[in-house]
Amino acid sequence: MTCSSCVAAIEKGLKKYPGVEQVLVALLAQKAEVKYDRGVISTREIIAALKDLGFGAEELAIDFQSENLLERNEANQWRRSFFVSLLFFAPSMAVMMFFMGHMDRERLWFRGVSNKNFLLFALATPAQFIGGRYFYVQAFKALKHGMANMDVLVMLATNTAYFYSVIVCLIFMMTASNGSPKTFFETSSMLMLFISMGRWLEHKAKGKTSEALSKLISMQSSEAILAEVDSDFNISDEKPIHVGLLQRGDIVKVYPGEKVPVDGKVIHGSSMVDESLITGEHLPVSKKPDSLAIAGSVNGNSPLLIKATHVAQDTTLNQIVKLVEDAQTSKAPIQQLADQLAGYFVPAVCFIAAITLSSWIIVGFHDPSYIRSFYPYLDVSSDTEIVLLFSFQCAITVLAIACPCSLGLATPTAVMVGTGVGARNGILIKGGEPLELLHKIQCIVFDKTGTLTEGKPSVTRLVVFTSGDEREAITETLCLIGGAEASSEHPIAHAITEFAKNYLKYDSFPTVKNFEVIPGMGIKCRTTSIANCVKNCQQNEELENFIEVVNCDRQSSTLIDVSASDSVQRLDGVHQLLIGNRALMNQEKVLISKTVDVIVEHAQLSGDTVVMVACDGEVVCVAAVADKVKRESKSVVTCLKRMGIHVAMLTGDNRNSALAVAQRIGIDTVFSEVLPSHKVAKVKTLREQFGLVAMVGDGINDSPALAHSDVGIAVGAGTDVAVEAADVVLIKDNLFDVLTALDLSRKTVQRIKYNFLFATLYNLLGIPMAAGFFIPFGIVLRPWMGSLAMSVSSVIVVGSSLLLKRYRKPTRSQIESNAFANEFRRSNKTLLPRWKFFPTFTRTAPVLTKVHYSPLTQIN
Repeated sequence: MTCSSCVAAIEKGLKKYPGVEQVLVALLAQKAEVKYDRGVISTREIIAALKDLGFGAEELAIDFQSENLLERNEANQWRRSFFVSLLFFAPSMAVMMFFMGHMDRERLWFRGVSNKNFLLFALATPAQFIGGRYFYVQAFKALKHGMANMDVLVMLATNTAYFYSVIVCLIFMMTASNGSPKTFFETSSMLMLFISMGRWLEHKAKGKTSEALSKLISMQSSEAILAEVDSDFNISDEKPIHVGLLQRGDIVKVYPGEKVPVDGKVIHGSSMVDESLITGEHLPVSKKPDSLAIAGSVNGNSPLLIKATHVAQDTTLNQIVKLVEDAQTSKAPIQQLADQLAGYFVPAVCFIAAITLSSWIIVGFHDPSYIRSFYPYLDVSSDTEIVLLFSFQCAITVLAIACPCSLGLATPTAVMVGTGVGARNGILIKGGEPLELLHKIQCIVFDKTGTLTEGKPSVTRLVVFTSGDEREAITETLCLIGGAEASSEHPIAHAITEFAKNYLKYDSFPTVKNFEVIPGMGIKCRTTSIANCVKNCQQNEELENFIEVVNCDRQSSTLIDVSASDSVQRLDGVHQLLIGNRALMNQEKVLISKTVDVIVEHAQLSGDTVVMVACDGEVVCVAAVADKVKRESKSVVTCLKRMGIHVAMLTGDNRNSALAVAQRIGIDTVFSEVLPSHKVAKVKTLREQFGLVAMVGDGINDSPALAHSDVGIAVGAGTDVAVEAADVVLIKDNLFDVLTALDLSRKTVQRIKYNFLFATLYNLLGIPMAAGFFIPFGIVLRPWMGSLAMSVSSVIVVGSSLLLKRYRKPTRSQIESNAFANEFRRSNKTLLPRWKFFPTFTRTAPVLTKVHYSPLTQIN
């Protein structure tokens, strides 16, 4: 494929076949994606159909090295064509320059043909048919199947110049003329030279657009060290093995400086690992036993033993490569328009060239003196010769200057570079459509748990009721709770157990008996002696420091409050323990005092989950558990608001918890207690009110909402990059990458628009200029000028897209500045058209302020 006309021809040709449902052709990637009914048409028949259309085709296999080799071969082919053309053009130019300086040396070698024309003919012929062989092959295939592409234009221009020159020479020979005609022999060589040079440079530049993908591919390791270890991690045997032969559960040894060959878990050793090319994290990451290692990362200073969890095509690196490749093959909506126009471009140019030729012939024969004024040095030539010379010159220049390639390359080159830059920064954008839509988003909806918050509950407050020694009461309480909750699998139980471990610095909690989980309420059990636990924790230095921070600001740290109560219970020996909510306490007939009630209500109003601990029928402790808000959440929400984007929260959590988080980070629109299946309705509501909606979630329980939003963004995917429902996958668990994705989209679309503007203006100005519309202003283009301009225009478009490689991820300080938000708003106003299907942030729309939907009223 050489230009967008080929794309249009393939898509149109394949869609005619029964069973073919959808055809997507990527010019830059030289690939086609065909959706078809296997019961009606087979893969073999589709390949045969493509060959009938004049294009070589084979089923795609995942062999990146072969693809790179194919791209290099294409560039080398054009390089050879350029040097062959140069081999004949250089002497042609020398002949031209010689006779321009020594016109008296031009002699007739035989009637009608001068020495100058004969030499130019001898040099132009091999340049035309040897240097232009590839153009002939491609143009013949296109015309054979009723298509017109860029190669057809090139052949029309060069053949018109060459055969016009041959024919006029033959006419002069047959009429035994005493003079020799003016010819375009040097023009033919010049067109071949400039066009082949342009194609060569274009392919070299196109190769650089996929540099990010090539770097990812180069990170794949071909060999690994398979190790056999005993229970103490002593290596009994190790041998090199091809990575394709590795299986899950295999243990590999990675030496310092080597690439990690698989995704897996570190089982032995500690080292610093460079994951920058995969996650965008520029600093080395510490790896120790139980840490996850990613294929393609580079080990640092110490050897590691890694147990494989994902191998071959299932590794994170291969998934990223596949996603980026698919993204670079897909089309942005704006590209579809360009491809449709390209189908009519070449026939239109041919029509304009024919009109140009006939118009100037008519004008010339009507007023030969007007045409002769352009050739004052050809005073001995006849009017007919001069009129034909000028008319063909204009027609050839029109064919030479027209460039559908610049229009066809405007979008895919920018998309390819943009998606590659995103992958380099840990942002995987699945195609041109989400890349184009991102900067148009008017409303962003965040899931709460795991997106705005850490996703892991932690203890935010612990109130112990005692009239005895505070230190002993806290120690005994934590030992009791830690022992009981260690037997539970509930996330809140894990949070309380971790709290006890961290602050006691002790994890050998006493065992419990008669452990029972009461669904929806909590647990109950009988405790054993905690004397050993208390003895080992009493002198813990950190516990003493912790007791001293009773009056710290609750929002800044986790703390224990020690409050007095009229309930006194010395926790010792064997006791009946209840840990759970108010419903459990009521069921077990536990008396809840007014003091406990006040503390519980205060915690619940703050959005915390409250757990009460009762020992032998009396409440001795209240724990408040909450999911901590991520540090960057408030900054990200504030930045989005300044950028003119409405922000909403959509969560299944209770009303108080949702409103507490929303208030803390500045979100005004809140949908709480919404089931995953009902989140789609809320996304539709927001779309009707604000316009294009992006959903940001973790891709687990919010997949329907991600899929039904205009752009679904999965944050913190880590090694699970193939989140099906998401259009954008953020590898790192960092909400600032949402802003980076918006910024990258804006910069990429801006570059696409610049490319289109240049390509459109080039053709709108260049073709009329070549046709002679600007002759009254003294502007006359020669065919070689047109071919040079055409070649340069494609290179300029590709070079413009390559400027995106200079994109640098904005820092936190840049994102939080007013300048960043103002630039986003300003550029969006210039990028978005005046007509819109959806309202933008400039439209005044009603705002839902802290709206709460209960499960019964969430669907209108």
